[in-house]
Amino acid sequence: MVKMEVPCLLIFKIVFMVVVVVSSNAVVATPEFPAMFVMGDSIVDDGNNNYLNSLAKSNFMPYGIDFNGGPSGRFCNGKTIIDFLGELLGLPYLPAFADSSTTGGNVLRGVNYASAAAGILDETGRNLGDRYSLSQQVQNFESTLNQLRSQMDENSLSQYLAKSLVVIVLGSNDYINNYLMPSFYTSSYLYTPNDYADLLINHYTRQILTLHSLGFRKFFLPDIGPLGCIPNQLTTGLAPPGKCVFFVNELVKMFNTRLRSLVDHLNANHPGAIFVHGNTYGALNDILNSPINYGFSVTNRACCGMGMNQAQTTCLPFLVPCVDRDQYVFWDAFHPTQAVNKILAHKAYTGSRSDCYPMNIQQMTNSPST
Repeated sequence: MVKMEVPCLLIFKIVFMVVVVVSSNAVVATPEFPAMFVMGDSIVDDGNNNYLNSLAKSNFMPYGIDFNGGPSGRFCNGKTIIDFLGELLGLPYLPAFADSSTTGGNVLRGVNYASAAAGILDETGRNLGDRYSLSQQVQNFESTLNQLRSQMDENSLSQYLAKSLVVIVLGSNDYINNYLMPSFYTSSYLYTPNDYADLLINHYTRQILTLHSLGFRKFFLPDIGPLGCIPNQLTTGLAPPGKCVFFVNELVKMFNTRLRSLVDHLNANHPGAIFVHGNTYGALNDILNSPINYGFSVTNRACCGMGMNQAQTTCLPFLVPCVDRDQYVFWDAFHPTQAVNKILAHKAYTGSRSDCYPMNIQQMTNSPST
């Protein structure tokens, strides 16, 4: 038997590579998708509104109090659903599109286009100033696409886009900052609840098909959570004690039912692509109905805010938040805490068919794309 000696330098290189990979925020293994592209609102905005003339900003303390690096423009005490999902997929934190450094090689693992106050409809959220609506976010991706074309050949780009994951988290503001604000918007006078849900789905579908035509084949489409249960809505006084605002949740369900049907329609008519519905409503509803099962004790008020339910005034600069943040479902008047975001991300990644239909995101990695 021949005794093999391994040079010390080679051992050092191997150990060094292992340490770098394990300690890096970016990748601990080969990513399950080459990239993730995110469109949405403040639930998943990671800093785009920092660069816009908007009242919807969160780049100040105590936002980010539990986030490594502090306030970043995330509307949370810590990580968003996208941050957690990226970790599960082996991807780094996504750069915000509006950041001037989001160019060149920095876009190869994906980009976040989400904008606080944004909606499916272009006019949604205008009461809060500038924002990137869904149609604008799709246009912003086309700008990124031009950069990608300069970094890979046509065949490589086609495979890259087909294997990448698109996540779209929108719709909440089309109710909170549109339909439910009759003093500012005419939508509730012009459309019945059912007609409005149809309008939203039609606009939503148009943009998804545009993204499909640009080369994407894997879409994760979460629905709207139970808006009638968020602290902002509980302060209206329209809910009985200990209950949610019933009619607001009924509005949301009209959209969600149509979104689930849209997923079936898209899957049936676009072979080679996969569209997945994320049951955010069901997941949050379960947390609110059985909080102790998830480790929560406070479901009806915000961790950071003032007034009734700590939500009549949302989280303001340097306001002192609650100490036991992991016990709260809601961080501010509108947004979940980091603890909830972690649960939602795991449900999206490995959840059952009641969480993700017709499959979860982990199963999407093995789904063929053309």
